[in-house]
Amino acid sequence: MSVPTAHPFDFDPTYGMQLSQLQAIETPEAPFGFDDFWLQRYKAAIAVDPQPKLRRSRLRHDNWHVFDISYVSTGSFQINGWLLIPRHGQVRRGLVVGHGYGGRDQPEFDLPLEEAAVLFPCSRGLSLSARPPIPSDASGHVVHGIENRDTYVIGGCVEDIWLAVSTLEILYPWVAGHIGYSGISFGGGIGALAIPFDARIRRGHLVVPTFGHRPLWLTLPTVGSAQSVQAYQKQHGSVLETLRFFDAAIAASRITVPMLVAPALFDPAVAPPCQFSVANALQKFNEIFILDAGHFDYAGSEKQNAILRDKVGRFFKVL
Repeated sequence: MSVPTAHPFDFDPTYGMQLSQLQAIETPEAPFGFDDFWLQRYKAAIAVDPQPKLRRSRLRHDNWHVFDISYVSTGSFQINGWLLIPRHGQVRRGLVVGHGYGGRDQPEFDLPLEEAAVLFPCSRGLSLSARPPIPSDASGHVVHGIENRDTYVIGGCVEDIWLAVSTLEILYPWVAGHIGYSGISFGGGIGALAIPFDARIRRGHLVVPTFGHRPLWLTLPTVGSAQSVQAYQKQHGSVLETLRFFDAAIAASRITVPMLVAPALFDPAVAPPCQFSVANALQKFNEIFILDAGHFDYAGSEKQNAILRDKVGRFFKVL
């Protein structure tokens, strides 16, 4: 382990915690009605016809056919993104790839994945799916509709993932039962919320996932999305009652499919105690790959990311 020691932040991005302390963080108690809340949303979401539309993208790549894609999510919200199809080999599996709170301006072409249709949706309000009245910046987006669990934008973003799975099954019916999800940071938190309630997602990979252990998430200093919510709470009053229904650690405790999760020991944007709350909540047969740091350049990052990339390739190969 080579956790960074020099940094420009006015707080400690390790929060003074060693690995053993991080691994001891427990899952918060679920609010009454947590599972019913999500199961009802899932039932409503999969009743939506996503009506996917494809057109050949201006982007080109030697290994992939690249398409611009749009589909309809809940509330008739149009989600835009990209679909990659291998130039060589058949489509045998599907993968939905979430993004961080920085959004996404193009698909990732270096995925260690073969014979897969890979869908890169932009979550509602962000990047290609930006649309009023949802703020397109992370600090505004993360508090949109937070006054009520039924209007909070994060719920819609989870539904966008479920509709991405529906889209893959419509375009490639034979990949049903062979669909995975991969997400980083914001996308990791969204994935943790989406996976346990959608049996169509058979494997999940989360990197430095956010939204775990909301009581901690609301109190620890950060430069990430939690900072915006903490500022909102100071001005408007507690939002914990809403956020308890969007706790990635509570949701992760419900996941029954294989997972590969990569939390970090040092992270100024997503506090490591919150990341580890997600990893710790998973059943013990899952793999946890620990990064020295997240949302920060550090010595050894290339080597760690290369090892993780190989693990990801093996992990999804059995989809």
